[in-house]
Amino acid sequence: MFHVFHNFFRHQDKNLVDRWVVHINEKRDDSGKHSNNNVSTTKYTWYSFFPKGLFEQFRRVANIYFAFHVAITLTPVSPVNRYSAILPFVFVIGVAMTKEAIEDVRRGKADKDVNNRLVQVLEKNEEFEPRRWKDVKVGNIVKVNRDEFFPADLLFISSSDSDGICYVETMNLDGETNLKLRKCLDETRNFTSSSMFQEFNAIVECELPNPSIYTFVGNLLWQNMVLNLSPMQVLLRGSKLKNTSFVYGAVLFTGHETKIMMNSTDPPSKRSRMENRLDKLVIFQLFLLIILSLVSSCAFSILLSKDYKNQTYLRPDDAHGKNSIESAQFNKDNSFVAGVLQFFTSFVLYGYFVPISLYVSMEIVKVMQAFFINMDVRMYYEETDKPSSARTSNLNEELGEVSTILSDKTGTLTRNEMEFFKCSIAGVSYGTGVTEVQKAVPERAGKKLSSKEEEIFCSTLQKGFNLRDHRLENLRWQEDQRRYMIQRFLEILALCHTVVVEGEPNGGDIKYVGESPDEAAFVLAAKQLGVFFYRRSVTSLFIRFYQLNGGHDDGIYELLNTIDFSSTRKRMSVIVRDPSGQILLLCKGADNVIFERLCPEVEDWRDTTLKHMKEYGEAGLRTLALAYSILDEESYLEWQNRWINAKQSIMNSDKQNQILEVLAEEIEKNLILVGATAIEDKLQAGVPQTIHNLANAGIKIWVLTGDKMETAINIGYACNILQHNMSKHIIRLEDNSTLNAETLGGKSLNEVFASFVSEQIKAGQGALDAAIVHKEENSHAIIIDGMSLGLVFLDNDLKQMFLTLALQCDSVICCRVSPKQKALVTELVRHDGHKICLAIGDGANDVGMIQKANIGVGISGVEGQQASMAADFSIAQFRFLEQLLLVHGGWCYNRISFMVKYFFYKNFVFGFSIFFCNALTMFSGQSAFQDWFLSLYNVLFTALPVGVVAVLDQDVKSINRLRFPALYMQGQRNQCFTAWKVTLWLVNGIIQALLCVSVVFLGYSKYTDRENGQMVDIYTVGTTMFTSIVLIVNLQMAITIQYWTWIHHVAIWGECFIWFMFLLLSGELPHGKMIELHKLFISVLAPTCSFYIIVIMGTVIALLPSFAAMSVFRNFFPEDYQIIQEIERNDQRHVSACTKKTSSELGLELTQPGINGSAASLGFKYAHSSGIFDSRHAIESEVESSREFDSKELIDARQLYGSYKSGSMPIENIQIRHGIFDSRHAIESEVESSREFDSKDLTDTRQLYGSHKSRSTPIENIHRRHDDSLSIASFRMIKTRSSSLCRRIFFSR
Repeated sequence: MFHVFHNFFRHQDKNLVDRWVVHINEKRDDSGKHSNNNVSTTKYTWYSFFPKGLFEQFRRVANIYFAFHVAITLTPVSPVNRYSAILPFVFVIGVAMTKEAIEDVRRGKADKDVNNRLVQVLEKNEEFEPRRWKDVKVGNIVKVNRDEFFPADLLFISSSDSDGICYVETMNLDGETNLKLRKCLDETRNFTSSSMFQEFNAIVECELPNPSIYTFVGNLLWQNMVLNLSPMQVLLRGSKLKNTSFVYGAVLFTGHETKIMMNSTDPPSKRSRMENRLDKLVIFQLFLLIILSLVSSCAFSILLSKDYKNQTYLRPDDAHGKNSIESAQFNKDNSFVAGVLQFFTSFVLYGYFVPISLYVSMEIVKVMQAFFINMDVRMYYEETDKPSSARTSNLNEELGEVSTILSDKTGTLTRNEMEFFKCSIAGVSYGTGVTEVQKAVPERAGKKLSSKEEEIFCSTLQKGFNLRDHRLENLRWQEDQRRYMIQRFLEILALCHTVVVEGEPNGGDIKYVGESPDEAAFVLAAKQLGVFFYRRSVTSLFIRFYQLNGGHDDGIYELLNTIDFSSTRKRMSVIVRDPSGQILLLCKGADNVIFERLCPEVEDWRDTTLKHMKEYGEAGLRTLALAYSILDEESYLEWQNRWINAKQSIMNSDKQNQILEVLAEEIEKNLILVGATAIEDKLQAGVPQTIHNLANAGIKIWVLTGDKMETAINIGYACNILQHNMSKHIIRLEDNSTLNAETLGGKSLNEVFASFVSEQIKAGQGALDAAIVHKEENSHAIIIDGMSLGLVFLDNDLKQMFLTLALQCDSVICCRVSPKQKALVTELVRHDGHKICLAIGDGANDVGMIQKANIGVGISGVEGQQASMAADFSIAQFRFLEQLLLVHGGWCYNRISFMVKYFFYKNFVFGFSIFFCNALTMFSGQSAFQDWFLSLYNVLFTALPVGVVAVLDQDVKSINRLRFPALYMQGQRNQCFTAWKVTLWLVNGIIQALLCVSVVFLGYSKYTDRENGQMVDIYTVGTTMFTSIVLIVNLQMAITIQYWTWIHHVAIWGECFIWFMFLLLSGELPHGKMIELHKLFISVLAPTCSFYIIVIMGTVIALLPSFAAMSVFRNFFPEDYQIIQEIERNDQRHVSACTKKTSSELGLELTQPGINGSAASLGFKYAHSSGIFDSRHAIESEVESSREFDSKELIDARQLYGSYKSGSMPIENIQIRHGIFDSRHAIESEVESSREFDSKDLTDTRQLYGSHKSRSTPIENIHRRHDDSLSIASFRMIKTRSSSLCRRIFFSR
């Protein structure tokens, strides 16, 4: 009978082939139709690893070149031993593939652990027995116990709860930590034992497997019934059962057909700009390699044809073999062919221009950098026990180049800990107190709150509830004439939600768990005010009404429908039947959405409520409007039938949602306004200071929020995104949204609105252009609403106008934006604005913009982990972004930039040495170096120092990177990797190669030190030259870096030691192994003085130009970080000097770093009884209090210093405040005091330097005000000019 019914039902729909059919508990094998439950997240299999892995490696241009290079070494034209080329190449490729293999093995091990988990499955003997997950099949009935994961996507049949409900944790699916309620069908909830499932033979027809975790469309066919299924009856793989003893479920989807596996796509691939620059540099070097090879081949061909008589050792008379490549290489009769073959010989010989180990070294270095980011205790949040996490290491250096930050507000800038603060009911506002935003207003004006206001601000009645109003407290509202509306208001709070109750209602220890923190705050507020929601079942909500007399009444509301909230709807509704039998629709949502749906015939307090909501928004509070309607029984039943039919129809989920949206619009109308809520979400600790420091670093802040404009603006003021001296350009359409299109000549409504937006953008652009013309220094900000933003993206011209204006502004706030608009704005800034942008958020609605940005940062906060899982980096608090960008970002950018420059530099030194040696041998392809020197140069003799520096180097200390945020601008402007700086490094390599080769060849032409007057052979010259090269490139590192640790010493001097040990040991190998090196060092090089003289002279002479250039640049054209390094040196000197005196002598006071990471400072309180102060101590004491400076003070400083240095004014005549000071000490001490810094200061410092050097500053009559304070950087460099170059270059700490 059942199958007859099923076949009849199937023939009713022609689209049944697009449906998924599951036979539950039937003894049939459908394994061929459905996927097995074995999952694999590995990238490779045992048979695909080598082909696929090699393909991944040869996607890099450099590796393709190296493969071509190795192929040529297999031919007779190769000037080097084939194995010396093959082994390093295999090593580099092997390291990269080994890294891939290790990562894939870890994934495979995790997959194996998951696939071998056990779950209880109903077997043929009608008992539940354990079975591995990978053996579970579609249609099986399984039993899952508390705190166990679901092995597949299950149909929820029944649970240990008599109401047929269970709670699941979906953090692995959507990142949300709150529990979700699931409810089985009433018809199946009584299946509570294995014996009862004998009668449960059913069929499920549902949609095909798809990745949508929030939708499910299907029907259960059982006992001649068609039962509609919804997402409430589906338990997804990856979820965990919580707060429920056990559940029974039927397997619907298995393995890779489950929703979690269909969502487990690889994140978007992101490459840093540095990698793109590196690719271009590699292509340039390949082009240069071809040019040098052509030059060599042409020169060889010419020399061979014209000068062969003088080259008898090449045996041109024996070069006539037509089939011999070797003989053709030196065939004087066919110099063209010889030149072509010489091209390939040179191509191999000069191939060491391209650093074979660079890519692998960068990968290893970036992994180590990410490790140190993860281990930074300054980004560890103890309250939630969450450290920072670098989920990818590919973008480390990109952290140092960010120009724009796009940030969510709620949960990112704020704590996402909602407190019910105020409300408006029936036109009356309730609640007193001062919000965090209101507190910031008098603070910016230099005022403070009264002691009473401060006390109220610092206290909270209860977590989640902080409404203070005697009219509502202690149930006094029940005596108010508006008590009916107040009760209705509290009913909406207590009923319109999806909150789950944990705990016993009579035990007092009850907890509300909501899908969002504000939902829990609403229910808690209703409880505090006398309407207590204490239980939920699938069909009912249980409310307790407390009375003034101490009693209470319990009410049971039948839950008829829930119309969920979405970012598109911006509202949520429930339809309930109250204890009196009346059907109510209770709705809450954004004010603009609710007010559009109010009943026009009902005169209410909408104007007053709007006024209150505006006031709440200006105070930084989040507002929602509350409304209700009474539904007619007959109309509701008719609507309910259509709603159920739409739910039961098996169709595409998007199409079903559209139908349900239309039905929701139909029922959610003619609402009656009740009031509005106002919830405070306080800022996270340190947010204002962090944003201030990021702005000083040249980073522009964009805030993308769904809040009202008034709320967003005031939050902007509270967290320093907006300043009162800013020129604000507001682009707003909401106030004009009710205009009639006929007022502008019959244009369409979109055209009318677009013209409004265009006019506002043009007005803002005009004001900004005028400010530039008049050289006004005020900064600018844009505030735009979601409706205007939507029109901007519909018109390309409008979009470009908006982008042009926005990029010129310091801050941008986008209000009322949807998640899709967040992603569109991010994409606009990244692609059209050509800016490196960072997106930061904490919720699932931020995933889109996080993935669209160059760098995505997730806040692991209250809303779960979905943003963190989708992000490239994860932090627990917004304030950690300062450490991540200014410190780690700046360091990583400098390190990787230096690493790439140094890698190409050392290869230029080596490569051009080979080129110059080849030129001296008639471009014949004869290498002066033994083959293994060529192979191990990059891998063994020069690899370690650059790796150590790229991981550990600190151009300035972390505390000073926070102290001087303008240092970050060098990354934004790419100042460390400009074409000019790269060229300088490459030219330096060429010069050093030329000098090294010249010194070695000239040296051995004068001094041979060989017995019997024998000349040195080519390998003696080559080994001496290679020794110089190893020393040169390692010492170049030593004179360049400014940060030294014992690891740096071990790496740099250790590489030199490794070379000499290699030279010593290789000479002791059997004669046939390395014949060229056999006893070379012991017998030939070590006993001679010329070897040591030539090596030392070659090294010193080669390094001298670089050393001199660095000294000149550092003294006369210092860079920003070099100025700060001088400050750090003097800090250490002052600290050392102070420690030699007792605290009682100097009145020493140490100030610890504040929350912004400002450096500890020294203050000296010391005076002589005569009233004349010791110059150094007195000035340091006075200027310590100074934190600001301006250009006028710098001019005064220049004049003062110019007078002192020119000698036209003696020190004795320079008067400062209390007495006579030593001007040099005074200046040095005063600049120590400053703790603020920007790019303008460094410009002034350079000007000061130029003024000092030219001696152009006038001298007479220069006096300083006693309260002057000087730039932090002005005279640091001047002080240290007198120190020797060696001390400046070698020992910076």
